Amino acid sequence: MSELRDEIPSFEKRTTADHGPIDWTGLTSIRGARSTMEVGSIIALFALVFFGLELILRWTNTPTYVFPKPIAVVRTLANEFTAVYAHHLWVTMYEFLAGYAIGSAVGLLLAALITQKPFAEKVIAPYVLIMVTTPMIAFVPFLRLKMGFGSWPLIIAVALAAGPMVMINSATGFRRTDLAKIALARSYGASTFQIFRKIRFPLALPMIIVGFMVGSIFGLLTAVGGEMVAASESGGLGERLVYYSSLARMDEFGAVILIIAALGVSIYVLFYFVGKRWASWEA
Repeated sequence: MSELRDEIPSFEKRTTADHGPIDWTGLTSIRGARSTMEVGSIIALFALVFFGLELILRWTNTPTYVFPKPIAVVRTLANEFTAVYAHHLWVTMYEFLAGYAIGSAVGLLLAALITQKPFAEKVIAPYVLIMVTTPMIAFVPFLRLKMGFGSWPLIIAVALAAGPMVMINSATGFRRTDLAKIALARSYGASTFQIFRKIRFPLALPMIIVGFMVGSIFGLLTAVGGEMVAASESGGLGERLVYYSSLARMDEFGAVILIIAALGVSIYVLFYFVGKRWASWEA
């Protein structure tokens, strides 16, 4: 019979095909001819899609207000990033990071609580289910009416979106702890806090990192979507999407989409490397 620890996902370097949801080895281990070929293939595919789309749009004479040309989008982003987009990027990142910090901290604490106190889980679980199944964007207009047009309504919405994801994944990791290790630690007189710090938390770290990653993606989507529904006084990337689409300025619209996509990919890559650095232990 396999032990529970055999099922805990890890970020350790392997020689097999076990590389997580997406294989980043072509970009993360540039060693030898094979890795160079993989990186070259990635760049070649990107160039094919980028310039292929550009040629198709030019050949079909597609108007800019229907679909922007990739080269025009990149040119617009490069020319106007400092003057226009940097401010709105900062506004969105502030709302996202503040809400994410609050939500992930509360989610991690609740995960530790419900795994230690089953009664707490019975009380909290229904509300967590509601938050997971309900888009937090729907609460932004209500929060705007109550709290005004500052950043706090969006910060709260991001926290409510990210927190449950962190809690669910972290609680799953805490429950997968090898019970034999806990029994052995108790036989040596370890306290509940010592067991949590030395056994439960380290073994749950891969799932905790996954929870933080999923929560960050949900938080970013909520921040941008919330700005589209009810933007703050300072603007934001979501507010720019609505503004540019209403004026059919699709080059600028495409530049904002490019920034949001880059943020999402950066978050995934960041947590991938965090996992490799802090959760690469062997089960």
